[in-house]
Amino acid sequence: MTNDTTKKAQPAKAAVTDGPYDVIYFAKKHRISNEDAKDIIEKHGANRKEADKAGRRISV
Repeated sequence: MTNDTTKKAQPAKAAVTDGPYDVIYFAKKHRISNEDAKDIIEKHGANRKEADKAGRRISV
């Protein structure tokens, strides 16, 4: 049995990081309310870096 290196699976993380966060996941991650998480995600869209910054500001 040989290893076929031409067929490599894509990392699951690559598919997840393309779009905006899930509201519940984001709220739990930053320990904020679902309403605050929803507002941040609507404001920053798929820009996860900026959304994370905003989430950290609220959670403090």
